[in-house]
Amino acid sequence: MNDNPPTAELAPDGATLQTATRIWAAMSGLVLEHGDRRKQVSDALGLSFARAKALRRLAAGPLTMRELAARLASDKAYTTLIVDDLVERGLVARTVHPDDRRYKLVTLTDTGRAAAARADQILARPPAAMLSLTRDDLATLERLLTALREGED
Repeated sequence: MNDNPPTAELAPDGATLQTATRIWAAMSGLVLEHGDRRKQVSDALGLSFARAKALRRLAAGPLTMRELAARLASDKAYTTLIVDDLVERGLVARTVHPDDRRYKLVTLTDTGRAAAARADQILARPPAAMLSLTRDDLATLERLLTALREGED
């Protein structure tokens, strides 16, 4: 991803910047607020979204407590609180790391894996407004989003 500000020759004019800002606000609203997927995940799993997020991060494989804290962008104490609760609920297991006993390894249980998959399923479902678009509009939107992603590289 390119975090550098646009150079003078790439800087947009005022009208382009205003239009891009409106579009970005609409896209952000659609993604972050439409249907409130975070609440849907929390309600479906009976967990805070932070706990569901931890399950989703662990779906790729076991992590040390330190690695999980980093992936959650959380401090060690809060991560411990989350993991303690998930252990109590039977969603994760915490064991001694096989290669270094100083570390604890957090692993999903089968129940935790199912909960993470359910959260992913809810979060991946497109909003109704998107499903109401025509195939041509969806193809245009996909082409534009692909161009935006490629422009970030």
